[in-house]
Amino acid sequence: MGLFDKNPNEIFYKGGKKHFTDVIKNSNSGNMLIWRQPEEDFNTNSTLIVMPGETAIFIKGGNIEKTFEKGTYVLSTNNYPFISRLRNAFTGGISTFNCVVYFVRKADSQEIKWGTETPIQVRDKKWGIRTDIRANGAYKIRIDNPSMFLEKLVGNNVNSLTQYDILNYFSKESQGKIKSIVSQFLNNLEQELIGLDAYIDEISERITPFIDEIFYEYGVKCIKFSIAVFDVDITKYDQIDISQIEKVSKINLSQGDLETMNILGDNWGRQKAANILEELASNPGAGSSGTVGAGMGMGIAAGNIFGTMASQMFAPMNNQNQTVTNKQNNIQSNSSRFSRKKDNENKDLEDPLEAMSKLKKMLDAGYISKEEFDKKKDEILSRI
Repeated sequence: MGLFDKNPNEIFYKGGKKHFTDVIKNSNSGNMLIWRQPEEDFNTNSTLIVMPGETAIFIKGGNIEKTFEKGTYVLSTNNYPFISRLRNAFTGGISTFNCVVYFVRKADSQEIKWGTETPIQVRDKKWGIRTDIRANGAYKIRIDNPSMFLEKLVGNNVNSLTQYDILNYFSKESQGKIKSIVSQFLNNLEQELIGLDAYIDEISERITPFIDEIFYEYGVKCIKFSIAVFDVDITKYDQIDISQIEKVSKINLSQGDLETMNILGDNWGRQKAANILEELASNPGAGSSGTVGAGMGMGIAAGNIFGTMASQMFAPMNNQNQTVTNKQNNIQSNSSRFSRKKDNENKDLEDPLEAMSKLKKMLDAGYISKEEFDKKKDEILSRI
């Protein structure tokens, strides 16, 4: 039946049965925002009951005749003269009137769920990547102007409306507003997009007035808009996490080696040098000192240690050479003997690598025995 079609029950008595209503009240389920009374013929002395949070609207010929707020009303022509315009002809001594009655709920609605149908494309400025974000949440509405609300929606042949119908009715427009505002906010965000929950309240407050603007022309107010969660596509972030973990691991290993060097100090270098000399002595195929030095694999740090060790080992020799020179100037008779003694001392204080290399060559050539080699090797190592 159309919205304003003639009700077949306007024939008040048919077969001895009454076909008009004495009590008018909202008997729909609680989730209805707007509900139309099924009957259209009423006794002129019938009772209207409007519950708190409701408005009853009487319509005749497409025009709103009267609205009633909460309370109980006896619909007589004396009380409400507009009923005279609605009355039918007297039938069987009973006066009736015909109209359409709507009940509009003005109380706050339950939460109406929403969610983005398609992802929002956003660029993360911190990491320079593009990712997709979805959002969902809920909002509550209140009908502030029942007459405007009814005129806008009943004009589209809506006989009843639930709060879920509101979601469908405004879905496309509200989706566009939500995505536009969220996209603008997130694309201007300097922080990474992981952890967006911290901005939920701020973004919700920004969106609320824009949603309210959509509802306003229908006599509806958005009293609460909220975002429940942002769902960020973390595929690219997982790759970043793996890269970061590897980077941190390498840094920790480097810091561990550095801390070891700082703790051991010169002892670290001396230990490395001693290990290399031991390896040189035990390697039958060892070549010249230059080849040995190139093959040690000690790196820059070990090279510096050897340089320091050489300076420390030859410093006493330099000082002693100066002393010998002074003595040679004063004691000419002992110069030859003292010079030979000094040559022997210089040989003992030469570069340990050079000494070990020469010692190894002498062992390989058979000029010295293994016992002599080991004894001399121990002497060289003891000076390090």
